[in-house]
Amino acid sequence: MNKKWIGMAALFIALGAAAVFQIDSYRRNSIEADTIVADSAALAKEKEVFLYGINVTGLNIVEGTVSKNQTLASILSPFNVPYQIIDELAKKSKEVFDVRWIAANKKFTILTPSDSSQAQFFIYEPNPAEYVVFNLDSMEIYKAEKPAIIKKREVGGVIETSLYVDMVKQGISPEIIDQFADLYGWSVDFQKLQKGDLFKVVFEEKVIEETVVSVSEIELAYFEHMGQPYHAIPFEQNGQVSFFDQNGNSFKKAFLRDPLKYTRISSRYNLNRFHPVQKRYKAHLGTDYAAPTGTEIRSVGDGTVVEAKYSSANGNYVKIKHNGTYTTQYLHMSKIGKGVKAGTRVKQGQVIGYVGSTGLATGPHLCFRFWKNGKQEDWLKEKIPPSEPILEANKVAFNAKKEVAMKLLAEISTSGEQKLLAAKPTTDSKSSE
Repeated sequence: MNKKWIGMAALFIALGAAAVFQIDSYRRNSIEADTIVADSAALAKEKEVFLYGINVTGLNIVEGTVSKNQTLASILSPFNVPYQIIDELAKKSKEVFDVRWIAANKKFTILTPSDSSQAQFFIYEPNPAEYVVFNLDSMEIYKAEKPAIIKKREVGGVIETSLYVDMVKQGISPEIIDQFADLYGWSVDFQKLQKGDLFKVVFEEKVIEETVVSVSEIELAYFEHMGQPYHAIPFEQNGQVSFFDQNGNSFKKAFLRDPLKYTRISSRYNLNRFHPVQKRYKAHLGTDYAAPTGTEIRSVGDGTVVEAKYSSANGNYVKIKHNGTYTTQYLHMSKIGKGVKAGTRVKQGQVIGYVGSTGLATGPHLCFRFWKNGKQEDWLKEKIPPSEPILEANKVAFNAKKEVAMKLLAEISTSGEQKLLAAKPTTDSKSSE
């Protein structure tokens, strides 16, 4: 009897073990199957392709460039888009992007389903940083920015030829060079730079698809002219950020140094100059800046326009009264700036006209004249007083900021070796404005 029970117990144990093995095997197979499904889904997801934020997996992609006189209709018609849809798009898009501004040499992309020859999306790039999406199915239209990276650059160099040439060699954009020239315009005569003068500058670049699309304002700068150092340190005082030198004196002046962005002086104030048009000796009471026709002319300071008109000698010109002491005049313009007329208030740096050769001029240039207390003076010899220096109450805070800034500037090499700080991405933005 005992042997019988023992045999039955052994049988039950064997059957239980087999059942447990089968359950465990089923679980393992189930887990492996789930893993395979998950891996397949992940693999499928990895194969998805996105362009302009659109899932273009399975879509045909056609890229092109707008030809001269090409319109939205002539671009979309070959892709079997009915005229009614094109007309509706043109009307609806005005608040986002007016299709009448589609221009030659701009890039566009058309997406069509693999099972259809009719376009589903039209994407237009008005500039390197933005694109406009036209969804031809939903009729949704929106503008967005391309993914961008902000790069902080620290660049130093040595003057061998000129500020402009040597900065361009270091990959510095004309916008930063203009800012640099404006910043140091009252401290350094850029017409008299010496070989061996040093420059250092810190700024940010916005980069899209390896192309620099914009630059920030200068964050920090240094210039050494004939052994004299000039540190430009930003500091907020009275609610406004301005640049101060290492001694706490402001770089900002009542006037800009030059009415044109970085340029060259072709003729100086001269009481006995031979006039190239009238062919006789007469006083030249202005400063001539050579520049291409159409170059923007800026008011050197805040003031009120007292004259904006044409005369046979001066051509198109603007005269500005800045205060009871100073008046400036800008001659030979190709045209006067929009809205600039007698009585108009203008701000320092505002565009008031464009370089030309109207009046008694042999070529495109700006003749700039300067009055002090009613008498014409040599602008290049005038010493304009600085703005307010660092206040006593701000000196401790400024000195702390100065210590950090000067240490950073000291670390920037002028041997041509550039330091690129960590880049940070910007986020995409989608807008209907």
